[in-house]
Amino acid sequence: MDREPAVDGSGPRPAGVRRSRRLLAAGLAVVLLGVIAVLAIRRAAPAASPSAAKPKPTLTPAASLTVPDIYQRVAPSVVVIRTSHELGTGVIVADDGTILTANHVIAGGGTITVTFADGTTAGAAIVTTNPKLDIATLSPAKLPQVVVPATLGGGADVGAPVVAIGNPLGLTDSVSAGVISGLNRTADTDNGKFSGLIQFDASVNPGSSGGPLLDAHGHIIGIVVSLADPDGKDAFAGIGFAVPIGAALSGGGKGSGKGPQI
Repeated sequence: MDREPAVDGSGPRPAGVRRSRRLLAAGLAVVLLGVIAVLAIRRAAPAASPSAAKPKPTLTPAASLTVPDIYQRVAPSVVVIRTSHELGTGVIVADDGTILTANHVIAGGGTITVTFADGTTAGAAIVTTNPKLDIATLSPAKLPQVVVPATLGGGADVGAPVVAIGNPLGLTDSVSAGVISGLNRTADTDNGKFSGLIQFDASVNPGSSGGPLLDAHGHIIGIVVSLADPDGKDAFAGIGFAVPIGAALSGGGKGSGKGPQI
């Protein structure tokens, strides 16, 4: 019987197989060249320094507060001041309970009584007076269980928002809002002329004197001392005056304006 011829793998292969292998080899070569190029670029690039990798922090200004937020923050620091002749306002400015107020509120003499936000009532002694600036400090004989001093602020800018807290016309714990309408004003009052004042349009009336004028962050920038009174009725006419907090603690100023003390 005739036998089938043996078939081994050494014979010529079909052209299609040879073409596929060549294409596969060419693709692998392209991929390999790409990997080599990427590695070469990375090796040639300078290493990033640690400082370059970290973003630099940016300073953002403190956010402004709403009027209710300012009131809630500062109201515990505001006190009612009563004498036999006057009703006014004061604000706690130190951990020991020291109260800053307007001098004309306590200048008439007699017993001084302060009422804190929690209802605590105590007598108070005069620590310092500065009649030229209409500023005085008081030391209460008794403190509330929790003393909340207000935060002192810095300068003032025309057009900046302000909030006043006080006891106008005996309406205790009242708040009003407005803007700074002028700087370095002078007010002619019953007790003299006071210069370097902040002019503002937040509503104030008799009884507001000695209360804090606050900026948009709830910081004290002034102490309310007087208002403009063109008709002589001691009623608010759209202009109030405050001693800048820096002057209230140590300084003075110049300007023009007119108004009685409240």
